[in-house]
Amino acid sequence: MHRHRLTPFAALALFALGFAAPIHASGLPGVQTLPSPHGFEALIAKLEAAVAAHKMAVVAKASASQGAAARGVKIPGNAVIMVFRNDYAVRMLEASVPAGIEAPLRFYVTENADGKTSLTWRAPSATFAPYGSAPLDEMARELDPVFAAIARDAVR
Repeated sequence: MHRHRLTPFAALALFALGFAAPIHASGLPGVQTLPSPHGFEALIAKLEAAVAAHKMAVVAKASASQGAAARGVKIPGNAVIMVFRNDYAVRMLEASVPAGIEAPLRFYVTENADGKTSLTWRAPSATFAPYGSAPLDEMARELDPVFAAIARDAVR
């Protein structure tokens, strides 16, 4: 029998992933989840199309399940799709350089135990609220309906 050993980084990543549901369940401000009738890969494709349709950009993708599969380990589908647009990035940084750590904003696609999928995101207004900047808050309020529309279109 071949046993896999986790590196300290991989163990920490799995530990952090294990806390994603409890954090969400505890009511982290602005976190919203929509159930999807689509399979994991289909939801990602629909999300990417919705991002483009709403004139935003997929900046990057990270997938724990894809990384695990590359090591021969199967886990439920799990991906973070990072979304933003340069004009918003410039406005964000003009309002608050420290807020730059929040960009790009993220959608979280998960395959549930029953094989169904969910789409989770945090409202931009909640993400940027701690920075206490009126121009940043204004920009985030503009982005809230955009992100909500992207999510609705993706799961439709």
